[in-house]
Amino acid sequence: QAHLVESGGGSVQTGGSLRLSCAASEYSYRIYDMGWFRQAPGKEREGVAAIRTAGGITYYAESVKGRFTISQDNAKNTLYLQMNSLKPEDTAMYYCAAATQIKYASPMSPAKYNSWGQGTQVTVSS
Repeated sequence: QAHLVESGGGSVQTGGSLRLSCAASEYSYRIYDMGWFRQAPGKEREGVAAIRTAGGITYYAESVKGRFTISQDNAKNTLYLQMNSLKPEDTAMYYCAAATQIKYASPMSPAKYNSWGQGTQVTVSS
């Protein structure tokens, strides 16, 4: 497993921007995929964006396409989520996830991942 620490959450108004960061450490071999998930109160955890670390293929939820961008800095072992044009419905706890094992699941599914950060809160007010 990997140790993941998120940062960058906060409170913004509608239309604002935030950039989340996720620093990965303490993994023994490699990370195959990384993703951002979010969970609002009373709702299931949903995939927001994901990236295959080798090749950089990205995936996005329909609700964030064109507004959010996932990226990675391999030298810093850091994952980012740039969030623009934020909406109140983006309000949630955001979690970083990493897959250090190969699991046959969608990169947008929590089942793909075996390592999770503690979460960072994003609140968008209207």
